[in-house]
Amino acid sequence: MNSGVVTSKKPSSVKQKIVVVGNGMVGHHFVEQLCQSPKRQDYEITVLSAESRLAYDRVHLSGYFAGKSAADLALTTPGHYRELGVAFELDAKVVALDKDEKTVTTSGGKSFSYDKLILATGSYPFVPPIEGNDREHCLVYRTLEDLAAIENAARQSKVGVVVGGGLLGLEAANALKQLGLETHVVEFAPQLMGVQLDKPGGQLLRAMIEDLGVNVHTEKATKIITDGEQCHHRMEFADGSHLETDLILFSAGIRPYDNLAREFDLALGERGGIVVDNHCQTSDKAIYAIGECALWNNFIFGLVAPGYKMAKVAAGHICGESGQFTGADMSTKLKLMGVDVGSIGDAHGKTPGARCYTYENQVAQTYKKIVISPDGKHLIGAVLVGDTSDYDTLLQYALNGIELPEMPESLILPSLQREKPGLGADSLPDSATICSCHNVTKGDIITAIDDGNTELKQLTACTKASTGCGGCSALLKNVFEAELDKRGVEVKKDLCQHFAYSRTELFHIIKAEQIKTFEQLISKHGQGLGCEVCKPTVASILASAWNDYILEDPHIPLQDTNDVFLGNMQKDGTYSVVPRIPGGEITPDKLIVIGQVAKEYNLYTKITGGQRIDLFGARVDQLPDIWKRLIDAGMETGHAYGKSLRTVKSCVGNTWCRYGVQDSMSMAIFLEERYKGLRSPHKLKFAVSGCTRECAEAQSKDIGVIATEHGWNLYVSGNGGMKPRHADLFATDLDDKTLVQYIDRYLMFYVRMADRLQRTSVWLENLEGGLEYVKSVVIDDHLGINDELEAQMQAIVASYQCEWKTTIENPEKVKRFRQFVNSGQSDSNVQFVTERAQIRPARPEEKHPGERIPAVDITENRPV
Repeated sequence: MNSGVVTSKKPSSVKQKIVVVGNGMVGHHFVEQLCQSPKRQDYEITVLSAESRLAYDRVHLSGYFAGKSAADLALTTPGHYRELGVAFELDAKVVALDKDEKTVTTSGGKSFSYDKLILATGSYPFVPPIEGNDREHCLVYRTLEDLAAIENAARQSKVGVVVGGGLLGLEAANALKQLGLETHVVEFAPQLMGVQLDKPGGQLLRAMIEDLGVNVHTEKATKIITDGEQCHHRMEFADGSHLETDLILFSAGIRPYDNLAREFDLALGERGGIVVDNHCQTSDKAIYAIGECALWNNFIFGLVAPGYKMAKVAAGHICGESGQFTGADMSTKLKLMGVDVGSIGDAHGKTPGARCYTYENQVAQTYKKIVISPDGKHLIGAVLVGDTSDYDTLLQYALNGIELPEMPESLILPSLQREKPGLGADSLPDSATICSCHNVTKGDIITAIDDGNTELKQLTACTKASTGCGGCSALLKNVFEAELDKRGVEVKKDLCQHFAYSRTELFHIIKAEQIKTFEQLISKHGQGLGCEVCKPTVASILASAWNDYILEDPHIPLQDTNDVFLGNMQKDGTYSVVPRIPGGEITPDKLIVIGQVAKEYNLYTKITGGQRIDLFGARVDQLPDIWKRLIDAGMETGHAYGKSLRTVKSCVGNTWCRYGVQDSMSMAIFLEERYKGLRSPHKLKFAVSGCTRECAEAQSKDIGVIATEHGWNLYVSGNGGMKPRHADLFATDLDDKTLVQYIDRYLMFYVRMADRLQRTSVWLENLEGGLEYVKSVVIDDHLGINDELEAQMQAIVASYQCEWKTTIENPEKVKRFRQFVNSGQSDSNVQFVTERAQIRPARPEEKHPGERIPAVDITENRPV
């Protein structure tokens, strides 16, 4: 027995000690399962993690290169574990196991006793035994530390190679491409994803990936890695050919991390893996193994969903439940570098007597195959490449043994005149698995709804369905709404009591019927007089649709205070003045004018995070004169008051910066000039960075653009503010024209579809299908509306007007800018004090009594 100090808490008289070795996704899921057990209080749980952080999402690891941080990928936090009463140790690699004494010891010398031990040690990347595989910048793709090393190596590289053309290999290739490297995939087998796809599917996947600029080399066996002539490395292949590269990522499969079992006498499989039974118990019944380190029925499951199932079985068995692990579905649906791929069950049709139906459309680049049982009654496998829209339906047929329709081929053939057979939510049995990642059945969803979870967010939080790979989100929503419908629960989407329509529906009504005013709309499609919800919403829609001057008489009653006075009202009743400074670029002459105005009107002056200058403390009656000075100097309104484009932040780009690869300054100015008049459901912020160093912080903006050597990477729906969100990578290496096209379509689709006061980040997160659906609309023209979206945006661009310029040119409109209708004097209660050589609003204790203002009876023009 190790002589180190046993640091576990003193055992209570009844609690069993559960020690979990490994805190990957599966180990963490085990902890969650045990904590949710009614018998939770019977156990003292300790987690030992070899890594320096708690569990994180390895399935979406590539999101790291799309801007997600370690915190974004985290599945838990130290605080959450403390709330659950779970003890944990980080950097605590277990190096010794004493089965007789029931203790484990970490590399730091700490020992922990257990009653039940859970081995969730996962796997490690297999690195082929090639001479030179340990050279600098020869890396693997497994942990966040690996990603940081890859990112660092990529900064010194131009060419990258991934060794391995399986699922993980293609994910790794996507990461290299996102880092801007010339990307190659080297695969030993004749095709990509040979486990999941048949030969035609693999060929189409290869063609589509090569179209995206990734070079694929199959049937290549690397003999040695040596010094290159043009790059750091040279890969010599067995067929005599070679490939030069600066960075090599090995992603050639995984091996179970079974060292503890190997060294401390637990039963192992012939090729490794800790042997477990149907309860996930090892050859020592006090020790369980789950996830990729476990060998069940001579099979290691390399996906997270089977690991979750094992975790649930092991936790249940410890608590006295009877559930067993009897295998798991290995079907998968994913998007590899923008290519949809799906694989179900016996994809290769190896079942004796199995028959196949195939459909291929070379023009649309889609391939579909279904494999049916010998008696033709059931679906036992499928392959989908280029279009996975049928995946959910096919998976339900396969998982639940649902008898096939009379013509099974209709399940994959395009719908022409006949309706395509589908599976409604009602046709699924309660045992149907809706979410494979978390093993959530339709019955689980029904139970959760019966327990009062009548909102989709509640249901997701309760069951965790759709929080894994997210592939079941559409099906989950269908089941959820169908169950609500059965209960007679209406999902209300009315904007308010005056309109029985959603904002999206009102937008379409206004466009279709050419409605130009609120009065026209409410008289035809609403009731009552309107309210503070529907009036500004309709005002925003009218502005987005027709871009009329917002202070036209019919529109004024709809606007909120900021829009009525074209400035943000401050806490003391004064307003801010914010001229537009496109891209943050401004001439000295304009700076001087801003300074002169600020000095003359004694305005508080501050440079903002959006790279422009705010002037605070202007009285409403001062606004027209201030703006006339600014407009005469060539400036325009910055729309700081509107739900519209605010700023496009930028770095100086390759014009000045030695790291810049594109002219980010010119692009930022172009984008700000183009979209400056666009009214939207909420404010919009852009940024353009000239290289991946990201000085403009584009990934925290609604629209983020980052330069690459080949063009621009487009990011969408980022957000700072109250709920920060990293933007999602939408498309890569775009030329200028395509970049603007995608932004046009994305923004106009958002303007049409989003709810009132919904930022792009919230809109995208709540949109059915999420990012992939929007990509299909914007990039693939899935809805056939892209011409319309672009035309609508062009109409907005062409009809832009500076609202302040229009206002000061109209004397009648200028009359609105006064503090009192019955006096020409200003409000003496607006008082300032000086602080740091500028004004600030006086606090109540700092104010002196205001003066009484003689009012004028405006009806008879006589003193009161």
